[in-house]
Amino acid sequence: MAMQNMSAYQSYQKNKYETASPHRLTLMLYNGAIQFATRSQEAISLGNIGDSNLYIQKTQDIVFELLSSLNEREGGEIAANLRRIYLYINDLLLQANLKKDEQSIVEAISLLKELQSAWEQIGKEVTLG
Repeated sequence: MAMQNMSAYQSYQKNKYETASPHRLTLMLYNGAIQFATRSQEAISLGNIGDSNLYIQKTQDIVFELLSSLNEREGGEIAANLRRIYLYINDLLLQANLKKDEQSIVEAISLLKELQSAWEQIGKEVTLG
């Protein structure tokens, strides 16, 4: 019975991502990046080097996914600006990982939250407009 429940849950999770709109997928990426970055900050503050490295790498993977999803040809200046922000966030994450610098993680989280908030607002305006 437990295997059936796990299989159903895995199917649900897979379906959730496969049927999400591009806007929703991007929001999910921001949410995941913020969660992993927060975990890495907590791990750094506890001196847990292994976990901090793991969570920073997971955050970087998501930031690279956001970066690769940009369409600079159609997105113009906005896409170019997002590209610079994503690269800056990645630099912050790299510094945080190399130096175990909690402040770099805090700044990365702040930027990710700002982007997440803007993305949520865009979604509201699109659905209302």
